[in-house]
Amino acid sequence: MNVTTTVKPASELRLAVEQIKPKIGARVLNTKAELLDGSLGPQLRELLDERGVLVFPKIDFTDEEQVAFTKTMGTFAPEMRDTEEKIHKITLDEKLNPGVAEYLKGSLYWHIDGTMNKLPILASLLSCKKTATWGGNTGFCSTYWAWEDLPEARKAELDGLRVRHGAWASLFYYEPEPSLAKLEHMQAIGDVEIPLVWTHKSGRKSLLIGCTAHTITGKDPMESARIIHGLREWATSEPFHFSHEWSVGDLVIWDNTGTMHRAEAYDPTCDRMMHRTKLMGEEEIQ
Repeated sequence: MNVTTTVKPASELRLAVEQIKPKIGARVLNTKAELLDGSLGPQLRELLDERGVLVFPKIDFTDEEQVAFTKTMGTFAPEMRDTEEKIHKITLDEKLNPGVAEYLKGSLYWHIDGTMNKLPILASLLSCKKTATWGGNTGFCSTYWAWEDLPEARKAELDGLRVRHGAWASLFYYEPEPSLAKLEHMQAIGDVEIPLVWTHKSGRKSLLIGCTAHTITGKDPMESARIIHGLREWATSEPFHFSHEWSVGDLVIWDNTGTMHRAEAYDPTCDRMMHRTKLMGEEEIQ
């Protein structure tokens, strides 16, 4: 039997959405045809800004469809090492991702992508091609809500502070005694001083923390550590956090300017495979 799928006119398309948790996450239940139509892009951008993380269960995009869908929501951002508009493979398996898998070990710890960049990416889109044999969820937390729900006295203490971020700081999470050569290689990626609290053009504020954060300007090392790790503990606590358990075909997009994320522990030799695309940043950190 032949089945014909019809897409409503653009003016009639509406999002079909389920909330995941009160302060973070939503499932989008529209069909693949509706999502690729493009007219839902503005609604999806609004929903992403509101919910932080959007899950498209078992949407089963091909690589070409994922690239096309990415473009419906903004400007496609090629990977640093390539200027082509294509997906990027994410796996810790060195056989499948030679030369990159080692760097991705830092993704197992809470972080924001591109904190060393003046213009961090707006969002990442990750689709699951193969799940892990064990573990391998992706955790997300809202750094918008983590800021919003802080006591006012604590906000007054933090707003205006500046923090240093460098990819090299994440190295010590997974390799406590790196060689000098490896440390210098990671430090060459960059180290910057940015606000601890990002005031966005919308007026909302979010925390700029994670495993690349290492020093609060003007604070001694012990106080810096208490601030950075205390805020991470707060931001990743239950009201602001959820963990997505992957199924093959799922796609997840998250707002990189207002959430942190991490891959949860899994067997690095199991060839878990994700395909990523990204949206170009639209707002400088300031």
